[in-house]
Amino acid sequence: MNKTAKGPLIPYIFWILLFVIAPIALIVYYSVLDLNGNFTLTNYAKFFTPVYLKMTLSSFWYAFLITLFTLLFAYPTAYLLTKTKHKQLWLMLIIIPSWINLLLKTYAFIGIFGLYGPINAMIEVFGFNPKQILFTDFSFVFVSVYIFIPFMIIPIFNSLDKMNPSLIYAARDLGASSWTTFRRVIFPLTIDGVKSGIQVTFIPALSLFMITRLIAGNQVITLGTAIEQQFLVSQNWGMGSTIAVFLILFMVLTMLFTRQKSKGGRV
Repeated sequence: MNKTAKGPLIPYIFWILLFVIAPIALIVYYSVLDLNGNFTLTNYAKFFTPVYLKMTLSSFWYAFLITLFTLLFAYPTAYLLTKTKHKQLWLMLIIIPSWINLLLKTYAFIGIFGLYGPINAMIEVFGFNPKQILFTDFSFVFVSVYIFIPFMIIPIFNSLDKMNPSLIYAARDLGASSWTTFRRVIFPLTIDGVKSGIQVTFIPALSLFMITRLIAGNQVITLGTAIEQQFLVSQNWGMGSTIAVFLILFMVLTMLFTRQKSKGGRV
């Protein structure tokens, strides 16, 4: 029985070893090598210098902003979707843009936010001079929120859709206001969906690099940008791998912090 039960796990274990454990081990290996291939811990010491610490704090700050604004837009959107007649259709319409290639969407926003784009054309209609919207923090956060918002909506929508509506009716019957009902009933019951949405938004936002190049114009430096710089420009694989090691650690800590607690109980 045990051999039969463990049989289907073999491909899964092989997959994990080959595509998860092995790449991480390779990154850790390169992180302790210098440019000449010699063992060193200088890369780790260098990570704790003011330059890299400032870059790390900047990455966390922008990831926090992106996650916060994504959540603020996604939660009411998901809530309204659960109240619509054809909610699955509307949800699909929200998901469809995520199927478009990320690079294409990024270039589309370059045209929209450009000096001769439709946004500045509307500004000129009202008699104002064109504004440089590209290469700003606003454009970077806006485009990032647009890209991540479907991934935040889906888990929150699922949590709201599975919630028993009789609990809301009971809270209203007991005299709870709309805000109290949301704060004491709706939000606590959908917190797992919120945590899942935070995971799929905050973790990728830490390692953004293409959007920082094309939309922010290198005005925003993140851990992902630094890794790209070290590997492709400086050819310092050791330092790039070191940053990647810490990025993996930050991702693991984020997953532990937002993990869903088991709701087991005594039988």
